[in-house]
Amino acid sequence: MPFKPVILWTDSLVFLLVLIVLVTIWYVRNHEYLLAPWRRVGHSTSGMSALTVLLVFITIGLLDTLHFRPALQHTNNHGERVYSVEVLSVLDIVLTPLRTNVEKTYSAPLATHLYTKETIDRPDGNQIRTFARLEFGGAHLQNPASDRLTDIAWRTATGAVLGLLVWCGLHALLCLSMARRSDRNFAQCFQSIWRRSTEIPWHAILITLAIVSVLIGITTLLAMQYHVLGTDKVGQDVLYLSLKSIRIALIIGTLTTLIMLPFALLLGITAGYFRGWIDDVIQYIYTTLNSIPSVLLIAATVLMMQVYIETHPEMFETIASRADIRLLFLCIILGITSWTSLCRLLRGETLKLREMEYIQAAHAFGVSHWRIISRHILPNVMYIVLIATVMDFSGLVLAEAVLSYVGVGVDPSMISFGTMINAARLEMAREPMVWWALLAAFLFMFTLVLCANLFADAVQKALDPRVRTYQSHDNQSKGNIPAAATTHQAAATQASVSPVTAVTVNRPPRQS
Repeated sequence: MPFKPVILWTDSLVFLLVLIVLVTIWYVRNHEYLLAPWRRVGHSTSGMSALTVLLVFITIGLLDTLHFRPALQHTNNHGERVYSVEVLSVLDIVLTPLRTNVEKTYSAPLATHLYTKETIDRPDGNQIRTFARLEFGGAHLQNPASDRLTDIAWRTATGAVLGLLVWCGLHALLCLSMARRSDRNFAQCFQSIWRRSTEIPWHAILITLAIVSVLIGITTLLAMQYHVLGTDKVGQDVLYLSLKSIRIALIIGTLTTLIMLPFALLLGITAGYFRGWIDDVIQYIYTTLNSIPSVLLIAATVLMMQVYIETHPEMFETIASRADIRLLFLCIILGITSWTSLCRLLRGETLKLREMEYIQAAHAFGVSHWRIISRHILPNVMYIVLIATVMDFSGLVLAEAVLSYVGVGVDPSMISFGTMINAARLEMAREPMVWWALLAAFLFMFTLVLCANLFADAVQKALDPRVRTYQSHDNQSKGNIPAAATTHQAAATQASVSPVTAVTVNRPPRQS
């Protein structure tokens, strides 16, 4: 076998999370009252554009989660194949040119020479101090001074055209799929998309896909011969480091949230429903936990874990497994220290819900506490959980960057946005200043966090039945539907489809 599969702890949790998401999607699709709110999420133009970009990030993260150890050329004394101690991923194979084309030291984006001068021996025996040519960046150019800009422009234009061709293919597939599911032809589906008369804002999704496809096409062609975002101190490609950091950001954001949810749900609903001394104890717990500086608690836990790892090296076969267990414990400690705010929100919502008439009627009929919590309380607080989960994702991504910056985050051998920013700290103070590593980490992290926040905003609006999320562009232009009427119509429709959500909304009485 040319490789040996490797499943790290975080890999197994990611696979489990993907399985849970797929099962949840299948379950929601078979229950109309659960599917209706998510259809409203699909009405948001900004939310669907953000989700498109998030899917690109998720795809990169999943490719970086499939790990293996490549086989070496020789065998051991028993004739068995020997595998490398280096753990690679599918993303590493896709980005092999970026991973292997390592320069001596710093080089600016799209440069052909090093960023600093060095002493070079000339053929005549003399020495000269100048900017040396890069070994890989622009190595195909005979005369970089005159040919570089022309070559970059040609590759940029060609990459944009290729990206647009791929986008046209995706656009055609979408129109064909819509035509097969309806009684319209290809041209009618095309017109409905760009007239914005479809329920899902396909025009916004396609525009976002066009931008992403063009950027990927341009970056791919340029990365074949240049370092698009430059190189760092040891000559590694900054674009490669940025793409590798996406997996760590996604793991910190998702696994930490999953670890946090059981604490928040159990303690928050229990405190609000039972009240009394139970509520006092739970409030004391999360108030005490909030009084401890989270950075100090995380630092103490990570340092203790680091001591245990260093004193038991026989437990880890590779450096990647040792770094992965530290990442897992970082997610655990972040989850344990970040459940308090969601717990407080759930407690307050449960205190309100337990006084509703249908809850009091359930008590009068002798319904058990567990059945009331599972059938009435929990479904009506899930919108808070969903919104808080997506909003906390962006905060946790930023938290990893801060913790890695101060040295108590992920293992230094791991590539993350925090380690990139930490490495750029000294680079900003040198002369000449190296700015591209920090800029690359900022742009990727900013895009990820912004898309997560926009999608969270779409989810929040979709779960409020009083907000109208869809109106045909033709009706808007003709003015056939009054705004007030459409708002009440959307709320009434949502109430008829999703009774669980409708009970939490206080609507004004209908005017005769």
